[in-house]
Amino acid sequence: MSLTWSEVKYQPERSKTFLGSPSILRLHDGALLASHDYFGLPNCPRNHEDEESLTSIYRSDDDGATWTNITHIMNCYWSSLFTHRGSVYILGCSQQYGSIVIRRSDDGGFTWTHPADGQSGLLFRGGPFRQAPNYHCAPVPVLEHDGRIYKAFEDADPPVHGPSFHSCVVSAPSDADLLDAANWTISNKIPFDPAWIPGDWESPARPCWLEGNIARAPNGELWNILRLNASPMVNRAAIVKVEDEGRRISFDPASGFIKFPGGGTKFTIRYDQRTGVYLTLVNNVTNPAWTRQRNILSLSVSEDLINWRIAQTLMRDRSGLRPEDSARLTGFQYVDWQFDGDDIIYLVRAAYRGAIRYHDSNRIIFRTLKDFRARL
Repeated sequence: MSLTWSEVKYQPERSKTFLGSPSILRLHDGALLASHDYFGLPNCPRNHEDEESLTSIYRSDDDGATWTNITHIMNCYWSSLFTHRGSVYILGCSQQYGSIVIRRSDDGGFTWTHPADGQSGLLFRGGPFRQAPNYHCAPVPVLEHDGRIYKAFEDADPPVHGPSFHSCVVSAPSDADLLDAANWTISNKIPFDPAWIPGDWESPARPCWLEGNIARAPNGELWNILRLNASPMVNRAAIVKVEDEGRRISFDPASGFIKFPGGGTKFTIRYDQRTGVYLTLVNNVTNPAWTRQRNILSLSVSEDLINWRIAQTLMRDRSGLRPEDSARLTGFQYVDWQFDGDDIIYLVRAAYRGAIRYHDSNRIIFRTLKDFRARL
């Protein structure tokens, strides 16, 4: 297994700034578009509220061999790139724990609209600094289904990982002006209740759900499949049902927890029409002693969104570190990916060769998985 890739961005460790939230698209003109943001207080770029908030945009016109930084976007964070009706959009938060905002580009990512108000992309306003609502998300799929588009968010009150993370969903009609807040709906918000944890699990200290994926289940229902932080339990996820065109969500603790390799780290789920299976790229934990392990990246497959299996390991640390040091220092994580004909293109937030720990990524890297269906 070769660890060849092209590097979109390298951030020197001395800057004490780290690279996060990669998102990737193939544009209609054949170019590739990529984005990422920056984290690491107090040293990374921050806005007037002293919050992390900067995103950078890159294009490649040679299938990812080389990349050019074409612009930066202030007050854009944790955001997903997607195409819709000939335009490119980026949907996420205005800053770490900020407002929900959307921007549009009509020239392939070089220039973007600005969400100044409810008519130009400011969809759901967050509270003043660290006061509710504190919206949170990740570069997870924007799903179009039955004439509406959907994306998962969380409202963190207070904004600390734990039960305070409330799951929610935003949606809008597919044919609406997506920059107009009046066209968007937000669901009820469900906090994670630690009492839901199954009795046969090892008790987690501060369980929470976050970074959900909206997916159409085989029975036609919409589900939000969420990353589950429940250490020391690993490889688990949660399913929240989305109903009434995104206006209502619900969770049944009796059936809502599933075994999910890599469920403790952000993942992206997409459905392959040709094979009829769901795919995701995950950091499956191979040693239960390393509950935060992210030094392995694998392709995972499901026929029903409930039962998942690892099809192939895609990335593994080849730096020569001892296994325990590799788990501590290396991360191939927060992967965003897209179908690209017979291939999968993917963008990785990587902590590799020089990173100070697995979480604090020093590289954004691009890879292609050729002929992915032959690996299922």
